[in-house]
Amino acid sequence: ILSGGGGGGGSSGSGSASNGGGGGGGAGGGDDDAKAAKKAAKLVADAAKMAKLEAKKAKLLEADVAKKAKEASGDGSKKEDKKKKKSPGDDDEDRAALEAALATPSGTYKDLSKVPMAKAYNPRGVEAGWYEWWEKEGYFKPTEGSKKPKFVIVIPPPNVTGALHIGHALTNSIQDTIVRWRRMSGYEALWVPGTDHAGIATQSVVEKKLQREEGLTRHDLGREKFLERVFEWKEAYGGKIFNQLRRLGSSLDWSRERFTMDDMLSKAVKEAFVRMHSEGLVYRDNRLVNWCCRLKTAISDIEVDHVDLEGAKEMDVPGQDGPVEFGAIWSFAYPYESGGGEIVVATTRPETMLGDTAVAVHPDDPRYTAVHGKFVTHPFNGRRIPIIVDAELVDMSFGTGAVKITPAHDPNDFMTGKRHNLDFVNMLTEDGLVNEEGGDKFTGMKRFTARRAIIAALDAAGLYRGKADNPMRLGLCSRSKDVIEPMLKPQWWVNCQAMAAAACEAARDGSLEILPQFMEPTWFRWLENIRDWCISRQLWWGHRIPVWYVHSDQAALDVARSGTGKGGSAVYVVARNEAEATTKAKALHGDNVLLYQEEDVLDTWFSSGLWPFSTLGWPDKDAEDLAKFFPTQVMETGHDILFFWVARMVMMSYGMTGKLPFHTVFLHGLVRDEKGRKMSKSLGNVVDPLSVIDAQGCDALRFTLATGTAAGQDLNLNMDRLASNRNFTNKIWNAGKFLLFSLEGMTDDDRIALVAEAEACSSELASLPLAERWIISRLHATVDHVTAAHDRYDFGEAGRAAYSFFYDDFADWFIEGAKSRLYGGDAAAARRTRAVSLYVLERTLRLLHPFMPYVTEEVWQNLPHVGATLMTQQWPAIGAPVDDTAVGRFDAIQAVVRAVRNARAEYAVEPARRIPAFVVITGTCADTGLQAALAEELALVSTLARLDAGASSVASEPPVAAVADPGAFVQLVVSEGVEVYLPLSGIVDPVKEIGRLTKQAAKLEKEAGGLAGRLQSPKFVDKAPAEVVEKSKRELSELEDQLASVRARVGQMETLVAANAKQ
Repeated sequence: ILSGGGGGGGSSGSGSASNGGGGGGGAGGGDDDAKAAKKAAKLVADAAKMAKLEAKKAKLLEADVAKKAKEASGDGSKKEDKKKKKSPGDDDEDRAALEAALATPSGTYKDLSKVPMAKAYNPRGVEAGWYEWWEKEGYFKPTEGSKKPKFVIVIPPPNVTGALHIGHALTNSIQDTIVRWRRMSGYEALWVPGTDHAGIATQSVVEKKLQREEGLTRHDLGREKFLERVFEWKEAYGGKIFNQLRRLGSSLDWSRERFTMDDMLSKAVKEAFVRMHSEGLVYRDNRLVNWCCRLKTAISDIEVDHVDLEGAKEMDVPGQDGPVEFGAIWSFAYPYESGGGEIVVATTRPETMLGDTAVAVHPDDPRYTAVHGKFVTHPFNGRRIPIIVDAELVDMSFGTGAVKITPAHDPNDFMTGKRHNLDFVNMLTEDGLVNEEGGDKFTGMKRFTARRAIIAALDAAGLYRGKADNPMRLGLCSRSKDVIEPMLKPQWWVNCQAMAAAACEAARDGSLEILPQFMEPTWFRWLENIRDWCISRQLWWGHRIPVWYVHSDQAALDVARSGTGKGGSAVYVVARNEAEATTKAKALHGDNVLLYQEEDVLDTWFSSGLWPFSTLGWPDKDAEDLAKFFPTQVMETGHDILFFWVARMVMMSYGMTGKLPFHTVFLHGLVRDEKGRKMSKSLGNVVDPLSVIDAQGCDALRFTLATGTAAGQDLNLNMDRLASNRNFTNKIWNAGKFLLFSLEGMTDDDRIALVAEAEACSSELASLPLAERWIISRLHATVDHVTAAHDRYDFGEAGRAAYSFFYDDFADWFIEGAKSRLYGGDAAAARRTRAVSLYVLERTLRLLHPFMPYVTEEVWQNLPHVGATLMTQQWPAIGAPVDDTAVGRFDAIQAVVRAVRNARAEYAVEPARRIPAFVVITGTCADTGLQAALAEELALVSTLARLDAGASSVASEPPVAAVADPGAFVQLVVSEGVEVYLPLSGIVDPVKEIGRLTKQAAKLEKEAGGLAGRLQSPKFVDKAPAEVVEKSKRELSELEDQLASVRARVGQMETLVAANAKQ
C-alpha cells in the first residue's frame, strides 16, 4: 500500500494538531481552479481563526502571569462558554465516517478510501475492524521457517469463569506492549493465549447453576454426568474473556489457544505427576490442610484471605446460626486425674477442646514441676490427657503457661503431636459438624454452635474461667468466605526442597532476572523456607489424580468406599492411564486385583506450574513448538502471585525439563483507585475496563495502564489522567489530519515520491533548515530514549518520553511553526516540510503503536506509506544522527518565543494583535552563529510569537530608539547574550493601560490595608497561631511588592503618554 486512503472529513480547515481543530483534506482530489480558489479562501479564513486561537493559547502559557493580568483587568469571574461543544459523532460527516467504519465486514481490510477520516476522533469508529483484520491476516502468528530471533511469552491464564477486570487489563496492556515492540524490533514474536480450568471457582459456578435452575446437586447427577455439564458450561461461557481480550487489542496467536484441561495439557499433567512420584517428590500423607467446610475441600494458601482483628468482634459466617465471636480467648480448667487441683488453659477455638490429646507446659516452669507426666481428665468424654513438657511450643510468660494440644486441628499442635507421638483426634466432619467425638451433648452440632454450647457446659461444670480480647488473624476462604479450619486429611504432597534450591540458585547467579530487583529478597525468603505443597483437592472438576488404589476384591473396595471413605488403600500404583495402571498392578500384586482411581483432583496451581512448556507440546519430544519456542523469554504478571505461580513454574520447569522456563520475571503492581484504596464492590470503586473503553477508547485505557506505574509498584488509577490520555489520542488524530490537509491536491504519484523523500530525511539532515533539523534530531534522541526504556522494561518512561516528544516538540512547536512554511508561498520549502512532517509523524506512530495500536494504525493507514500494516513496520533504528547545534539554536528560538508570549500575557496584549520585536544577540552569546540562525528563522519566530515580521528584526545591538529612550521599551533578558526589546507603543494603549492599572492598584491597596490592619492588632498578633501570623506577613509583603510593580508600570505608562503628546 503506497498511499493512504481518503483522509477527508470535508474542507472545514487545517485541523491543527495543537489546537484541536477539525478538517483535513482528501487523499487524492482534483486540482481544478474552483477547488484551488475555494481552498485559498479557506486558508485565509482559517489562518485568521488559528491566529486568534493561538494567541489565546499563548496568553495562558504562564499561569501566574496570566492570573495577574486577569486580576488587573478587574474581572475575576470566569465567563461561561455559551456555545455547547459537540461530542464526537454529532457532525453529519462524522456520523457518516462512523457508519462506514462499523459497516466494514469482519476480517476484511478497512478501506480508508471508502471510510473517510472523521473530523473528530471517535474511538468506536477508529477501533472498528482492525483487530479482526489483523487476526485474519495472521499478523499475530510467528512466520514459519523464519530465521529471526524468537521472542515468546505465555499469557498468565485467566480463569475460564472470568470476565475482564482492571487487573487483566493492566497485565495484558503491558504484555501486548512488550510483544508488539518485540515484533516491530525484528523478533519472531509469539504470545500464547489460554485459560485455566479454575477448579474451585468453576465447580462452584456450575453447582450453583444446577441448584438454581434444576434443584439438583452434583451428587444427584454423579461424577461423569456432572463433568459433562461443566464442559457444556465451559463451551457456552468459557470464551467470554477471550472476546474481551480481543477488544483490548491483545495480539495473541489464537491458533495456539490452550486450556489447562485440553488433551495436550492433561497429558502433560499426568506425565509430570508420574515422573515426580517416581523420583520420590510426590507422596501421600495424613497432614493438616486449609479446609473449607462450605466447599468441602482443601484449598491452597493463596486462596485464603485474612482479616486482622484487634479484639472481640462478632462476624457473620456462611451457614452458621447467627453471628460468631472471634478475636477473643477463652480460659477453662482441666481437673487433675488424681484430684486435688486443676490446670487452666486458654484457646481462641473452644470447640476444638473435643480433640485435645495433651496439655503442654515448659520444662523449666516451677509451677508445674510436680505434675510432669501426670494426667488430666476431659470433662465431657473422660479422655485421659497427659501433661507433657515442651520448651519449643510453650512460652512460660504467656497466660498460665499451660497450652492445650489439639494435633488434628492446629499447625503448631500438629508438630507437637509428632514430636511427642500423641493421638491425633479429629472432632469435625468435612462439612463442619461435630463428629462422634462430641458425645451425646455435641455430636451433629455446627462447629460454632458447639462453641457456644461448650462454653456454657464448662460454665455449668464450674470449669469456665473467663474471656479476654485477643488480637488475631482470621483466615477466610476466598471463594466461600467461610472460616478456614485446619483439618487432618490424607492428601498428596510435593517435596519442594530440591526444586526450590535450584530456583534460588538461578536468581543468585543471574540466570533468572527478577524485576524489580527489590522483590528478590521475597523470592529467597519464600523459597528458602518453603514447605511441602499439598496438591490434592476434594473436587470433581480438575485433573483427577493418576493414582489407582489396589483392592483384592469388590468387598474390599466397598469397605474402602463406605462412610466417608473414598476407595483409598495403602496399596496403590501411579500410572498415566488405567491400562498402564492395570499392567503395573498385576505385575506387582497378581492378576486378581481390583483398581479404583483416586477421587481427588490436583490443585489448579499444579497444571498452571507446567504452563510455559505444556502449552508448547511437552512432554512430546517431537513437538515443533517446544523445540522452536521453549524456553520462553519473559514472564510478566502481578507481584501478588510471585510465590504461588511464578516460583512453581520455575521449580517445575527445572524438575521436568532441566531448564528455566524464562530468563526474566517482570512484576507489576495492583491497580487501586485514585485514593490508593484496593478496588472492591463494597467501596463502590470498581472500574470496569470495558466501560472505560466504551467511554474513553481502548488506546487511552491501555496507555494509562501501561505507563502509569513502575515495576512492582501499585497503580492508582486516576480518571483525570485517563481523560488526559483520551485527549492525547485526539492530538494524534489531529496531527494526522493536519498533515493530510497539507497534502491536498497531490496526485498518487506525488504521494509515492513524498514517501521516498521522507525516508531520505535522516540521511539528508545537514541540508535541511533549522526547524527541520531540530525536530528530526529530537525524534532520533527520543527513539534512543524510548528504546532504552523498553529494553529495561520501564514502560512508564518509554510512554512518557514518546508522549512528551509528540505533544511538546512535534505538535506544539514544529507543527505550529510549519504553517509558515507550508503556506508561505515557497513551494520547495513547503514540500520539504511535508516530507519532514511525514517522516517524523510516521516514526512517532511507530513509537506509540505498542501502547496505542488502534489510533496509530488508522492514522498511519491514512498517510502515504509503504507496507500493509503499522504493526509489522520496523522499529525506528537507534543511533540515528542528531544535530546538537540545531537543537541548541532551536532551544534559543523557543526561549525567545516564551519570553515574548509571557510579555504579551503580562501586558494583556490582544490575542490577534501582531507586535514588533527586536531580538538582540550580543557578543557574550556563546553561539556565534545564533544571530544568523535567528535571522533566517524570523518568519518562524513571528508565527510562534505572533510578531509583526515586517517590523521585527534580529541584530547585534539594541535599536537606537531603545538606547535613547529605554522607558519606551520592554526589555526581556532571555539568556546570556540574548535579549528582546518590545516597543511599548506597539503592544499597549497607555491611556487604557493606566486605567486598568489604576483599578488593579486600588484593589491591591485595599487588600494590603486590610492585612496591615490585622497585623497591627495586638489581639491578632498575640492570639493567632505563629504560623498564621507569619503567613499574613508574607502575604502583605507580596501584596506590597505587587503594588510597587503596578505603580512603577503606571509611571511608565504616564511617561509614554507624555512622550506621545509631544509628538
